Amino acid sequence: MRQIRGFEEAREALSKRRSGLGLMETTPVAEAKTREVFGRALTPEEAVREILERVKIGGDRAVVEFTRLLDGVELSSGLEVSEGEWARARSRVRRSVVRALEEAAERVKAYQQAAMPKSWLDIKEGYGQMFIPMERVGVYIPGGTAAYPSTVIMTAIPARIAGVKEIVLCTPSRGGQGPDAGVLAAAAIGGVDRVFQIGGPQAIAAMAFGTETVPRVDMVCGPGNIFVTLAKKQVYGAVAVDGLYGPTETVVIADGKADPAHCAADLLAQAEHDWLASPIFITDTAELAVKVEQELSALLDKLPRREIASQALERQGLMVVVDTLEEAVDLANIYAPEHLCLLVLDPWALLAKVSNAGGVFLGTTTPEAIGDYMAGPSHVMPTGGTARFGSALSVLSFLKAVAVVALDREKGKALTPSAAALARYEGFVGHARAMEMRIG
Repeated sequence: MRQIRGFEEAREALSKRRSGLGLMETTPVAEAKTREVFGRALTPEEAVREILERVKIGGDRAVVEFTRLLDGVELSSGLEVSEGEWARARSRVRRSVVRALEEAAERVKAYQQAAMPKSWLDIKEGYGQMFIPMERVGVYIPGGTAAYPSTVIMTAIPARIAGVKEIVLCTPSRGGQGPDAGVLAAAAIGGVDRVFQIGGPQAIAAMAFGTETVPRVDMVCGPGNIFVTLAKKQVYGAVAVDGLYGPTETVVIADGKADPAHCAADLLAQAEHDWLASPIFITDTAELAVKVEQELSALLDKLPRREIASQALERQGLMVVVDTLEEAVDLANIYAPEHLCLLVLDPWALLAKVSNAGGVFLGTTTPEAIGDYMAGPSHVMPTGGTARFGSALSVLSFLKAVAVVALDREKGKALTPSAAALARYEGFVGHARAMEMRIG
């Protein structure tokens, strides 16, 4: 990990990293595949744009073709996964895993129910607000180097609690054998209505524009690789999107009382996700930084995904020593991380100073990793600095806040003179007359 001493150098380094999709990269394999499929070199944006256009025009046929060309999968059984396949998949998942998914689902349900806003109306003032759920939502679940049944729970359940009427899910067929069994089990537990065994930009296009088989949705949500993320970016406007998610990132802030093994474990838990992950450690104690570095080396050797974690630590990892914990929080706010872990003696004292983070995990007994599976809030959180203005996925993501205005005659009469004056100033006489004729 790169070593940094002092606030100013750290601020400069972290400010440069707050770049949205900047850390997302393609691989040589992906670039070669693009040339093979399209017959010429294309940027990721260009490749995605072409896929979207072809699916928009060609529907199912284009989806099947791109799945064959890009994923090497022949969808001979069709795009949709049958209910029978769902049931068979669940029987193939260990009972302990099914129980864990069910337990996670209950925690997520309880959290999202507590977060559900209530419609309101002030009769005296003549205004209010209704919260109305979207009709149909599309969930995307990646299927690359790992399977993510937990992400099904973290996306589908908030939509269901919000009141979404239909939830469709797209996830790649793994090796042509259909979607991961755990993902299908989670789909049943999470209340998903339909599952389609397609991935990549073609899946995003199918949900955004609709095909003969895949229904058009109002919103596409969920994480994915650079091609999926760029597809979400390009279809925004045709549909809503929950956010544009890059590689995972975690800032761990620790004081001299923190256990260096806990600090190292939390950093590695994120580093093993992806070689583009960003594990960042900030402390006010130089001695702790040294111990954490030692623990990282010891724990890394025992990690099955050590090659991925090692690259993340080497490429994006930062070890920062500052003078105070307040400076540490200031740096975290500048970076606006997806995850912020406060491994300090009194985390509640620092919490009030946090302004930019997808999620905050307080104290040594709250590892961020438990938030990925069981804590309650969705683990789909803003990355790339978007926590400055974005939030974790929740029921709020799937609700439309509709303004309600219902003035009685007395209130309308009181407001009209000022409203009409503003309308005439802006040159809209028709507006003014429409109001004034009501009060005679």
